[in-house]
Amino acid sequence: MNIYLIVAALSSSDSNARLKAIAQLRGYNPKQAVPLLRSKLRDPEFLVRSFVAMGLGRQQTPESFTALLELMKCDRDPNVRAEAANSLSMFGKIAASHLVLAFHQDDHWLVRRSIMAAFCEMPCPEELLDVCVCGLAGEDLTVREAAIDGFGVLAGGNKQAEVLQQLLPLVSSSEWRIRARVAWALRKFDHPQAKSAISYMMKDENHRVVAAALESSL
Repeated sequence: MNIYLIVAALSSSDSNARLKAIAQLRGYNPKQAVPLLRSKLRDPEFLVRSFVAMGLGRQQTPESFTALLELMKCDRDPNVRAEAANSLSMFGKIAASHLVLAFHQDDHWLVRRSIMAAFCEMPCPEELLDVCVCGLAGEDLTVREAAIDGFGVLAGGNKQAEVLQQLLPLVSSSEWRIRARVAWALRKFDHPQAKSAISYMMKDENHRVVAAALESSL
């Protein structure tokens, strides 16, 4: 699709046409693509705005970075905010402090899980530890599970002692899903306390926790 057809499609009342136009912009350079993507930051359809966030992540310029910050902080739909956070992570460490701040300010589970998943792929152990500690202290069970997975990513690094301080008390959590997740995470730690905790969970009252502990011990 040539650029003139893309411009026309972006003005269409048909959201599918706008989505196709945004997808076509991936083949264009940032000078052409970013202004057109920015023109759809307030599109009425959340899916279009999500596509915009994905597109801006591929077109890494100061302008696209600023636009993604706006989407992550201000968009009314958590799907868009989560996609914007994921795209920001593609910029690397320059985005880290913004992602941490968004995690602390936005308590929606989808946004938080997106940010934690991004940090698991980034060389930012301090920031990953920060968001995992915050997520673990929250009320959403899926976020707490993701936080435990994030702790596992930090095994063997210079944050291992701090991570174990977070994980070990959870072997007695009232939630069996948390205990099972902890068993999975601890298998990554070559540490006597981690091995002892796994042995303890082999006697858990819930068979799914026992199974996780047994598999982690192999």
